Amino acid sequence: MRNIDKYITIDSEIQNGQPVFTGTRVPIQSLFWHLEKGVSIEKFIEDFPSVRKAQAIGVLEIANKIVNSSQLNKFYETVD
Repeated sequence: MRNIDKYITIDSEIQNGQPVFTGTRVPIQSLFWHLEKGVSIEKFIEDFPSVRKAQAIGVLEIANKIVNSSQLNKFYETVD
């Protein structure tokens, strides 16, 4: 996933620097909150029509790569 900025934008001028879906003001966290509550991606897209399904799937793929990375321990140490 080389083009993370295709999916995620972090800009201090948008939502106080919280990661958002590129081209929107929708926080990435909102996708995970929806999924944690058992809400489907389709319903999430209905709730946030400015987010494309491909963006939501791309963010999940990024999260999957992070979680399954052999470097996860180093990442965890930086956020702990």
